[in-house]
Amino acid sequence: MLFTRRRQLKRVGLRSLQACLLIFFLIFVVLPLVFRYSVTLQRGILFLTFIKYPKGLDLTKPESVGLYATRNFYITVKDDDRDEDGVRVGVWHVLPSNAVRRFKRELRVEEEVDHDLDQHMESAPGNEQELKELAPAIRSEFPAVVPENEQLFYERLLRMPGGTVVLYLHGNTASRGSGHRSEVYKLLRKLNYHVFSFDYRGYADSDAVPPTEEGVVRDAMMVFEYIANITSNPIVVWGHSLGTGVATHLCAKLASLRERAPRGVILESPFTNIRDEILLHPFAKLFRHLPWFDFTISRPMYSNKLRFESDVHVQEFRQPIMIIHAEDDVVVPFHLGYRLYRIALDGRNRSWGPVEFHRFGASLKYGHKYLCRAPELPGLIQKFVESYRNAVY
Repeated sequence: MLFTRRRQLKRVGLRSLQACLLIFFLIFVVLPLVFRYSVTLQRGILFLTFIKYPKGLDLTKPESVGLYATRNFYITVKDDDRDEDGVRVGVWHVLPSNAVRRFKRELRVEEEVDHDLDQHMESAPGNEQELKELAPAIRSEFPAVVPENEQLFYERLLRMPGGTVVLYLHGNTASRGSGHRSEVYKLLRKLNYHVFSFDYRGYADSDAVPPTEEGVVRDAMMVFEYIANITSNPIVVWGHSLGTGVATHLCAKLASLRERAPRGVILESPFTNIRDEILLHPFAKLFRHLPWFDFTISRPMYSNKLRFESDVHVQEFRQPIMIIHAEDDVVVPFHLGYRLYRIALDGRNRSWGPVEFHRFGASLKYGHKYLCRAPELPGLIQKFVESYRNAVY
């Protein structure tokens, strides 16, 4: 009886061991091998287009997230001359506060503007004199902003001299309407900047085309060209997280434009390159110590041109750079942002625009998404933009 009991326990133990070995083999050998040979899986893990929040958000109505006086529209991106249809991407244009206050009646947002004023909104420098001088003519041309003339009105304000434009490039997951992103737009609006944000291909209401690095950079290029074709006002590029990789790649491609290139680049929570980032990402915690991690995870993404090499691109354009990073960022570790700063500082030509780095202590708990809540950030942005908006390097 005792002998039989021992044999049963031995069999149970053997089966448990076999099950554990099978699970280990599937998770730590088979899954990495599948990842190595599946470009679709690599893109899915990198871009995370399947993560959508908040649920039920209607991106055609920016006012649903508190962005009144914001135009929703679409741009068609053609990857080459043979591309007949192109890719449609959804874009928001957020008007600056000083323009909204000036034309609140025409925009029919009196209540929203008065509410913001009740919140003791501080004034910021902007093209107040130009607005004052041109307002009568614009009012006579646009007694009311309706769907039929909305595009003309927004583009008319965009062309007004003395303004500043920020092109915001978001990170992976969700859409241009996600909460922390809307907070950034509202901050920039209060600084009297025009803000453009869009969803790359594969995200939100943009065409469901699988994103690639070249593809999302092309999307950013087309939105930049749309802005630059309408206004000669300075454009500042702001990238967050994965968007910092898009921002540096975009600016490297625009480097030859000189006068019409962006006047400055703000990198929020940046990384050096995808190989470094994926090694330190929380998703890779179970796999990073495997001897075959580089062979099955890092190297294949590099081979499939999913690189986002900001450490290379920051040395290819002349514009001033401001890097901001929180010490408690667990998605993109703080030291990757600092390493990028050191690479830019040491690798760029001394005659090019300066490089700034601003750290935010872990005790402040801004993490990966909420640097926009730092009370000193508006001042830092304002000083950076005003210092370089008219400079050409």
